[in-house]
Amino acid sequence: HDIDRHGEVTEAVQHAVFHALHRHHVALEWMILKPNMVLPGKDCRRAEPSEVAEATLSVLRRTVPAAVPSINFLSGGQGPEEATANLDAINRLGAGAPWRLSISYGRALQQPALHAWMGRAENREVAQAALRERARLNHLAMLGEYEPGMDPG
Repeated sequence: HDIDRHGEVTEAVQHAVFHALHRHHVALEWMILKPNMVLPGKDCRRAEPSEVAEATLSVLRRTVPAAVPSINFLSGGQGPEEATANLDAINRLGAGAPWRLSISYGRALQQPALHAWMGRAENREVAQAALRERARLNHLAMLGEYEPGMDPG
């Protein structure tokens, strides 16, 4: 699927989610939304971070009430650098959005540390440093201050 199709599906899902939340009287002010970013499928051309940001924010603006305090993105199979670059683009383009735009990454946050560690006790400090660095870069992306050249190696 291309990025447009993913946007259509994501929008339909978000509408259904918020309709159900309304029906069940969920206090939106107390929730954290953990959605996907709008991305093309693996067999399609890779989207630039600016395209991901535009598509993702377009869906969010049409579906997520301002009462929701935080949107914490899942990495959804993206690599660490791609996920961080996309988050940065979303925060730059979404400056002034009514929600905090943050992360709930698993693999994209942990992958560099796991690769450095390789299950060996002697790699513990290097792995911890890799995790700290990836967390720092994602923090910068949350502020819209990340640059791809900041990534190690």
